[in-house]
Amino acid sequence: AKKWINIRKSYGNFYKVPRSQTKLTIMLENLGMNYDGRPHSGLDDSKNIARIAIRMLQDGCDLRVNERIHGGQLMTVSSSVPLEGAPAPQMPRYRN
Repeated sequence: AKKWINIRKSYGNFYKVPRSQTKLTIMLENLGMNYDGRPHSGLDDSKNIARIAIRMLQDGCDLRVNERIHGGQLMTVSSSVPLEGAPAPQMPRYRN
């Protein structure tokens, strides 16, 4: 892969939270979710990241490629269109 979405960057920018609040378990907790599976399992981490991405889309986030490799160097991809953010996630009161 030469281009991808860094969900931590997208989460931080969208919900306007500092990088210290973009660890997987903290992101899940802030969205009112528990970690499913075994920590540091590639498959379980991926499933939990997907759950975060789905929630972000439901909250109105326009997920876009934000990192790429060019000439062997990691580069941030900036968007020419500014994105509107959302307020920081709140613990839901009711969850079905």
